[in-house]
Amino acid sequence: MSPLALFEVSLDCPVPRDLAEFYRRLLGWEYVPGHETSDPDGDEWLAIVPPGPGPRLAFQRSDAAVAPWRTGARVHFDVAVPDLDAGHALAVAAGARPLSGTPAEEGHADDPFRVYADPVGHPFCLTLVATPAPPPPAATATATAEGAAR
Repeated sequence: MSPLALFEVSLDCPVPRDLAEFYRRLLGWEYVPGHETSDPDGDEWLAIVPPGPGPRLAFQRSDAAVAPWRTGARVHFDVAVPDLDAGHALAVAAGARPLSGTPAEEGHADDPFRVYADPVGHPFCLTLVATPAPPPPAATATATAEGAAR
């Protein structure tokens, strides 16, 4: 059997279309083909996909309560952003609710993250991650040639 891979993460929520729209705006992802329009029967389950490879995000109807952050939450997302202030503005505009202040306000100015709740209450973090620059073309060609020689 080949190695297994994470295919999808599913979030339980009372109105899947509403939460999918929040994450679609936040992440800039698109709906899985066929999920773009509302289902008159209630959108019991739908998904969005990243622009490149990686697991997709699904939303499933559930009336279960979301456990509160810090006291009951078991899993959360870390969303990479190149700038915490710009990420904060985007998250709040999309409908997120801050659960923490800025790193400086929290007394840890060097912390590279802030904590939020999505519109249903699932916690997530915006995490400062510098986008790595691609290697220069010469380095890529050298590495490829070295790999071929082995």
